[in-house]
Amino acid sequence: MIIKGVFILAFCYLSGLYIGDILGPLLGVKANVGGVGFAMLFLILITNHGIKHGWLDNKSASGIDFWAAMYIPIVVAMTASQDVVAAVTSGPLAILGGIIGVLAGFALIPALSKL
Repeated sequence: MIIKGVFILAFCYLSGLYIGDILGPLLGVKANVGGVGFAMLFLILITNHGIKHGWLDNKSASGIDFWAAMYIPIVVAMTASQDVVAAVTSGPLAILGGIIGVLAGFALIPALSKL
């Protein structure tokens, strides 16, 4: 069952990187755009879907919970290894996207804390 959780994590990670690699050139940026974020979103959606429909048992779900807790440091390490220079030199879109993302995150903190 632990292998199922690791498979789901690896699938989400590779799928997210693939989408990020496709999305970058479409937006005119010579870098992976949002791959890690897509991977995290896929992990959340697949885990919730599996628990809801019963094909993901408690042991696998707790294994995925462990990896989800470990995912934040892994995300930091992966994003640090991406080619930031290529993203910034590709144009102001990368900088603007980062600024908008940070501002949106700050703006959503009060609304999310009420939930």
